[in-house]
Amino acid sequence: MDYSAMRTRRRCLIMRLALASTVLAMSGAHADDLSSGKAIAMHGTAQGVAACISCHGAKGEGNAAAGFPRLAGISAAYLSAQLTAFADGSRQNPIMQPMAKLLSARERDAVAQYFAGLPPSPGRKASDNESVKPADVGAWIATRGRWDAGLPACVQCHGPGGIGVGATFPPLAGQPASYIASQLNNWKSGTRPPGPMALMPAVASKLSSTDITAVAAYYSGTDAPAEATSANGSQP
Repeated sequence: MDYSAMRTRRRCLIMRLALASTVLAMSGAHADDLSSGKAIAMHGTAQGVAACISCHGAKGEGNAAAGFPRLAGISAAYLSAQLTAFADGSRQNPIMQPMAKLLSARERDAVAQYFAGLPPSPGRKASDNESVKPADVGAWIATRGRWDAGLPACVQCHGPGGIGVGATFPPLAGQPASYIASQLNNWKSGTRPPGPMALMPAVASKLSSTDITAVAAYYSGTDAPAEATSANGSQP
């Protein structure tokens, strides 16, 4: 009898069982986090966090009239990072800061995972293939930029149609125009953290109020420009 071979097989079996146990434990923890995230999103917490859906919609679709952005389908890493920024005060908002501070790091991650797993709400997405003229300010800046002024096209970071790219550049398509405008104004005034490579303050500084209104309307899918507003609403 080859005892050496038996010992090798026994070690392999033990390793496989340990790996399977680890995978099961991780799956269980992930399921628990999703359940916790859904509970917070739907009902809030006993510590005073309001239900996320009360502002961001039952399916995370946002509220265009109030300027609350959609959360559904946005990267969990991005949403979690924004909640952390609200919690530590590096990103300011009178609604979101107190809410985020009442959530633990794990709860913030759980909420982010829940909304990331929801399908984005259907809606007209801006097309980058349509014929665009310079007079169509929003579409021109979004798809062409103004290279003579050092202003890159939005699609270069946020992807075709504003669908978003990875965990760094969130989707723009379908977000409320007032929300997009408020964030551009926040970057322009320096009241929102600069983000990756400090790109957004530099971009926003090259946009006039008319530009901001037009770009916001383009990505929101509205037929007419929406009035640019200051940042008063809840933000992802």
